[in-house]
Amino acid sequence: MPALSLDRSLQARLQHLIDHKTKPLGALGQVETLALQIGLIQQTETPALINPHVLVFAGDHGIAADGVSAYPAEVTYQMVLNFMSGGAAINAFTRQNGLRLVVCDVGVRGTFESNTPEFVKFKVQPGTQNMRHQPAMSSDDTDAAMDAGRLLVDGVHHRDCNIVGFGEMGIGNTSSAALLMHRMLHIPLADCVGRGTGLTDEQLAHKLTVLTEVAARYADLTDPTAMLAAMGGFEIAAIVGGMLRAAENGMVILVDGFITTAALLVARAIDPAVLDYCVFTHQSDEAGHQLMLHHLRATPLLTLGLRLGEGTGCALAYPLVQAAVTMLTDMASFESAGVSNK
Repeated sequence: MPALSLDRSLQARLQHLIDHKTKPLGALGQVETLALQIGLIQQTETPALINPHVLVFAGDHGIAADGVSAYPAEVTYQMVLNFMSGGAAINAFTRQNGLRLVVCDVGVRGTFESNTPEFVKFKVQPGTQNMRHQPAMSSDDTDAAMDAGRLLVDGVHHRDCNIVGFGEMGIGNTSSAALLMHRMLHIPLADCVGRGTGLTDEQLAHKLTVLTEVAARYADLTDPTAMLAAMGGFEIAAIVGGMLRAAENGMVILVDGFITTAALLVARAIDPAVLDYCVFTHQSDEAGHQLMLHHLRATPLLTLGLRLGEGTGCALAYPLVQAAVTMLTDMASFESAGVSNK
């Protein structure tokens, strides 16, 4: 089912309400733009944010064996354990700002015993293949990972959640993101490949060499799902499916950093209407992310030099999203406040 482009019949009325709040015209800048977008997504003059969630998908990458990350592959498993015990940045920030966190193992090498409402297992495979030698995922496994994202979004939507952020964990996944960006946006690969979690100059040069070889191997692919299968990851595929389903469900989508925006590029290629539902929470410190946002004509809410992933930008920006709704619903108009307008 395709996402629906936003019905803009309410736009003039919403803009009138925003313009006649007790402030100079446009004085709240991006907060006003965001309020208008959320009003259109929810098709109401009195929007509300209900049961907000951040969904973090985790998966391992075969390409990590070729030294494209500063961290060893086992860190994916270790970080998921950290999420489960509540000790990661995303745990702290979601707790602080009143969002519910759900972590999903969609392709981690390693077994987790828990299966709770806060940690779910939709493991497709224990990590992708090394895309340097063969496609990262089969077509069937790609579909299964996308379905995992859809199922998890449907699950939280059925609990009345109407705003969802997406995060990820997967050592090596900046390589997948850079390759997908390169192919989707036709930007030179060197401009897409960054330091990830902290590569040295020598390691960065090696990463570019490896990814140049991968890009050449799959240069003939044109279908976005086939590109995702060849060069993506299970967590990225799950985010693609999840974003598409969130848009179908009429939910506000909080987009995190470099990896999740790469997933959005794939989702947009499948259904361009998904962009109408997206709030870009921040601009990452990863060089390619600024280029992505520029191409999408997206203005991020925050620029904090973040490069962690996990959905941390979603959690940090959420109070600004709340402020936009509060401005629309709680702030007086010139007429109601008895304040003279020019």
